[in-house]
Amino acid sequence: MKPYQLDILLSIISAILIIVIILQTNGTSLSATFGGGGGGESFRSRRGLQKFLLYFTIIAAIIFVTAVILSLILAKGK
Repeated sequence: MKPYQLDILLSIISAILIIVIILQTNGTSLSATFGGGGGGESFRSRRGLQKFLLYFTIIAAIIFVTAVILSLILAKGK
């Protein structure tokens, strides 16, 4: 894999990660999205689409970290 292909892959994966993380916070208020909290929030189990988004986020993050490590290895070899 050429370095520019890896850069494109990293850009695509990072955009996907941003979108998926924003979709996960869809049901919360704006202040909770950016770290603000508030009382009265209850914890509940994830179902359906929320569960899929959670697992998809984890898999995309693992792919992203692996691609970054591969990029570092390839850059060191130059």
